[in-house]
Amino acid sequence: MLLKALKVTACFLLFLMYACSPNQNMQGQGTAGLQGEWQQQPEAVHQKLVNYTLYHFKFSCDSFYVTLHSFSKVNSGADTCMNRGNWKEYAKGRYEQHNDTLFLRGLFCQANFKLKYEGGCFRTGVYEEEFRVKKLTNASSQLNSTSAVLPINLQLIKRTGCTPKPLY
Repeated sequence: MLLKALKVTACFLLFLMYACSPNQNMQGQGTAGLQGEWQQQPEAVHQKLVNYTLYHFKFSCDSFYVTLHSFSKVNSGADTCMNRGNWKEYAKGRYEQHNDTLFLRGLFCQANFKLKYEGGCFRTGVYEEEFRVKKLTNASSQLNSTSAVLPINLQLIKRTGCTPKPLY
């Protein structure tokens, strides 16, 4: 009876050792087709809008860095922040792509992509966005934000590969 209990316990411990493993301490691969820097160029329709934002993305393995360059014809805040209707915000974080949907989740940052603390100009805290991805060519993509009407047409400006780095 004791031998049977030891065998069951040994099998259970072996199962636990091989069934459970800690998360790897390495960055994920991300989506191969997104790796690199992507820029949205202004289009004729933007000049007709009161407010609009142009995106600059950098995808590195499973991480993203985004610069949001906003333009406004109306002053809805302090001019020291809005800079006469022309300002930038920055965010970085981790992304995942499932089928045709790109999920971005990160934090708003300073221009050097270091953490931005509350206070000062513009948004702080969590940056979260979802896009539908429509691949046009190897050098251009179209993102459709789930929170905006106009598509974001991106041009690839620099292709990079993914070399996963250790997580700290």
